[in-house]
Amino acid sequence: MEKTDVVLIGAGIMSATLGALLRQVQPDWTISMFERIDAASPESSDPWNNAGTGHSALCELNYTPQNADGSVDVSKAIDINERFQVSRQFWAYGVENGLLSEPSQFINPVPHVSFCHGADGVDYLRKRHAALSRHPLFEGMRFIDDPAEFADRLPLMSRGRDFDEPVALNWTDYGTDVDFGSLTTQLLAYLGRSGVDISFGSEVRDLAKQSDGSWNVKVRNTRNHETRVVNAKFVFVGAGGYALPLLQKAGIPEMSGIGGFPVSGLFLRCTNPELVDQHEAKVYGKAAVGAPPMSVPHLDTRVIKGRKGLLFGPYAGWTPKFLKDGRYTDLIKSVKPNNLMSMVGVGLTEMGLTKYLISEVLKSQSGRVYAMEEFIPRADGGDWELITAGQRVQVIRRKGMGGVLEFGTAVIAAQDGSISGLLGASPGASTCVSAMLDVMQQCFPKEYTAWQPKLQEMVPSLGVKLSENQALFADVWNWTSKSLNLTGVPVTQ
Repeated sequence: MEKTDVVLIGAGIMSATLGALLRQVQPDWTISMFERIDAASPESSDPWNNAGTGHSALCELNYTPQNADGSVDVSKAIDINERFQVSRQFWAYGVENGLLSEPSQFINPVPHVSFCHGADGVDYLRKRHAALSRHPLFEGMRFIDDPAEFADRLPLMSRGRDFDEPVALNWTDYGTDVDFGSLTTQLLAYLGRSGVDISFGSEVRDLAKQSDGSWNVKVRNTRNHETRVVNAKFVFVGAGGYALPLLQKAGIPEMSGIGGFPVSGLFLRCTNPELVDQHEAKVYGKAAVGAPPMSVPHLDTRVIKGRKGLLFGPYAGWTPKFLKDGRYTDLIKSVKPNNLMSMVGVGLTEMGLTKYLISEVLKSQSGRVYAMEEFIPRADGGDWELITAGQRVQVIRRKGMGGVLEFGTAVIAAQDGSISGLLGASPGASTCVSAMLDVMQQCFPKEYTAWQPKLQEMVPSLGVKLSENQALFADVWNWTSKSLNLTGVPVTQ
């Protein structure tokens, strides 16, 4: 039987990040990676399967909810931004130390913008700006409600717009567009050079705990259907939507009561150079009533393989598959005796979401273009093509006698630290380094202490809240901006 120290399941951004971190702190460990598809980053990490926003809460309004008294809660936005700064630091370290190559292949400067219309929307953005701009992490954010300046900054969105209705923006120049597919590919190339065994076309079919605490990982070759078993001291399940059934197969008690609800995303994509040249920003609006947070509408500039394009969406879709390349039996097979009540409970309490999904699935192409007109008045559907984006499986947890649907990422780890996995979705990839550091701390508590000096070298702000240490934030921001070739606004102490 083959033996290895670490098995990474999935060749997406999470497994690639964890593999790179472990390679840096523990270079003597053997690592094996298995990916069921014959390609790197084939699912959620693919650049056209996500918005590539580099989620830092600069523009996403679902991270800054309005309270009943009219105030704006920015606590989640600050936490998300803190976590994105951790990713920036690791990527900058990676560029400087040969883990990553040319940064413009995976990260580029693009303004991040929040957009609202109507008197209430304008008032909300004014309060949001006042609450965020006082924090160091959001320094430089501007509030704009002048129609002429709106038109100058966003010509595509202003063409044909009736400015009798008030509009407003929260504008941040130093946002980024991240090609997580390219980033993943570069990290995998580094892992391959450093001796990691990466096997594509290799589907993990089962996980079995052994008496010594290790795991037997059953892997099937998708081409010749041959099966092999690899014994590993530690297993990380970074398999996107398939993390749920694989962790269920592992049988760890931490998965009791947890289920999943798959939601697919659709985008309208434009590569018409005339339109692309009229818009250079990631503009986020407010989610429709009843829509999940991951369905916040946005008009995004994308930079993929050096070429600019536009995405608008997402429009929600539904399929019982847990991956784009999954199986129609995925959802029903995930229902177990220990999560049945959780699943049924969510079905009874999330009727608003159910109605929203039905309306989205039934929406025609003309209906999708009509919805886009909130951003692009008089949009021409002929300029846009419908593409299917990544599949997301939202976490369902037991609550009382029923269940609750969660929108976010969740790290699941066995008590003995021998196996861990990542469930859920957004902001996912953008906070991948922070999430994988959490995995390392939970699963390797003794080693984590010994790793501290090296981790601190890679992420200088580790263990420090940058929002409470402006001098350190200025140092790491200016360093990462230079190393990643970003034309971000320099931060001063």
